[in-house]
Amino acid sequence: MELSRSDLEAKTPPHNIEAEQAVLGAILVDWNAMAEIVSKLSPDRFYSLQNQIVYSALLKLYTNSVRGDTLSLVDELTKEGKLEQAGGAGYIASLTELVPSALNVEHYTDIVLDCSTRRELIKIATELRTMAFERGEEDSKHLLDEAEKKIFALSQRNETTKIYNMQEIVKADITIIDNRFKQKTSFTGVPSGFGKLDMMTSGFQNSELIIIGARPSIGKTALALSMMSHIALEKNIPCGFFSLEMPYESIGMRLLSMTSHVDMGRMRSGMLQKSDFMKIQDAASNWFKAPLYTVDTPNMRLLDLRAMARRMVKNHDVKIIFIDYIGLITTENPNAQVFEQVSEISKSLKALARELAIPVVALCQVSRDAEGHEPNLAQLRGSGSVEQDADVVMFIDRERKRDENVPVQDAKIILAKQRNGPTGDIEIAFLPSCSTFANKQKD
Repeated sequence: MELSRSDLEAKTPPHNIEAEQAVLGAILVDWNAMAEIVSKLSPDRFYSLQNQIVYSALLKLYTNSVRGDTLSLVDELTKEGKLEQAGGAGYIASLTELVPSALNVEHYTDIVLDCSTRRELIKIATELRTMAFERGEEDSKHLLDEAEKKIFALSQRNETTKIYNMQEIVKADITIIDNRFKQKTSFTGVPSGFGKLDMMTSGFQNSELIIIGARPSIGKTALALSMMSHIALEKNIPCGFFSLEMPYESIGMRLLSMTSHVDMGRMRSGMLQKSDFMKIQDAASNWFKAPLYTVDTPNMRLLDLRAMARRMVKNHDVKIIFIDYIGLITTENPNAQVFEQVSEISKSLKALARELAIPVVALCQVSRDAEGHEPNLAQLRGSGSVEQDADVVMFIDRERKRDENVPVQDAKIILAKQRNGPTGDIEIAFLPSCSTFANKQKD
């Protein structure tokens, strides 16, 4: 039978007073139990106000390195003037009679936490219901984003820190090493296709934010497309691409030019030979079933990007996402200072990488003073938070001028930051005619 709104509001929120009392009693029976639960149990997790007061006093004793027992707890509550609110000395004494030992304190704690989580879910659902009714003029996407934030915050709160012993660590590492040995793969992450870069990074790792920086027209998009060509076309790894600058037709043209090696200028003008058509058709047939998924919305809102990224992972099993580029993402507060907006974007992208457990590669412009010089971390445009939030930062360095008589141009990737690995330069080649990068030593 479906409950009415009044029935729901009349129902008592989920709670278990006996479990709450058992937790408090176990602490008073064995003070060492406090160390087992203090990191995951806070006073507001208790339903009963008097139990909240008792646990708060126990926390204060623990913080002050005072051993907690019935006498010291009563003394602390008396000092705070809260003994009567906590049920009096008789209630405190009765707690120790509820449990014979502290052996099951973690089990009792889990029951308290479960009830608390259910109450929080009910509270969030009520807030969302009210928002949906009362904020009718607001875009529903904002409400969905707010709902996701609230649920995510609640799930994060329920995550507890675990201490791992060496048996657990060694066992987990041996399993990882054994799997890698059986798979015979060179890299643990998603390979970029650039040999030395992949050797230094072991591929793009899950949950990492990777930044590719360069001045305009140096080749940020070309490098990203070159990497995606290797990932989606050669390795058949599902890949997502957010193009905030170019429409999907232009992206397709560049990919066809890159893989067919037909001059992009000739493709635009239509001045093609029969052999060019054959090459383009071969490239098109290869790309036709490639697992590359593209969104080409200009000035995309940050909340829309996050939602679309989640859909890509859920519906298409995407293993890596590229974003072109950070400066074109719109935040929810467009009137904020530029550095505040960029900071919000970089932190959100890092959080997205962790949430989806995939690499997120974002392109970023560098400041004007990098023109004609090797770019560095200080020149990342907009905010120092991009450098702080990123796990990997790399720059493209090459000559801007194009010499028609030089079909292959020297270039390099400067791996300026890698949180978990080495840094250094990677020599690569740039093919201006089809705007693609390649391994220098091989091509």
